[in-house]
Amino acid sequence: MEKTIEIRWHGRGGQGTVTAAKVLADACLSGGRHVQAFPEYGPERAGAPLRAYNRISDHVIRMYCPVLHPNVICIADATLIDGINVTEGAREDSIFVVNTSKDPKEIREKLNAKPTQKVFTVDATKIALECIGRALPNASMLGAVSKATGIVSMDVLLENVKKSFGKKFSQKIIDGNLEATKRGYEEVIEG
Repeated sequence: MEKTIEIRWHGRGGQGTVTAAKVLADACLSGGRHVQAFPEYGPERAGAPLRAYNRISDHVIRMYCPVLHPNVICIADATLIDGINVTEGAREDSIFVVNTSKDPKEIREKLNAKPTQKVFTVDATKIALECIGRALPNASMLGAVSKATGIVSMDVLLENVKKSFGKKFSQKIIDGNLEATKRGYEEVIEG
């Protein structure tokens, strides 16, 4: 990777979006890269829209502002597409990773994505419900982002998911999140 990769996450409070950005940063950091991960909150309450950001680079990162022109846009809650401009600042070659059960072609139309932009979908909420028992799409979104971008290897990502969730949760929850991450990687679809 020669340049800095910038990622913008869109989610709602309580979905684990900020945690996903932090885990991705930790995974890339353990892979020897320079990273940033930081949230941008509106009203801090469950269900409120929020953004989180990542910068990942092989070189020291000297920018400390929100990501304005993301290479990757991760949408953890597809209902946000109708309420806010999730495509704002998207590059000609941006990659969209969207948590939805809908076909990528349908989401491509809804986003009005350019032919040079890639759109990936994964039913991250369904995966989370099956693996964890709660609608927390962050782990499955991490797997999908890994597959869609190649930004971090699955082994390194899984190691960091385990490390991050291992500090707070039981082994059953850790195992559920590891499984959700793997399934997000395996089940993401490009359209």
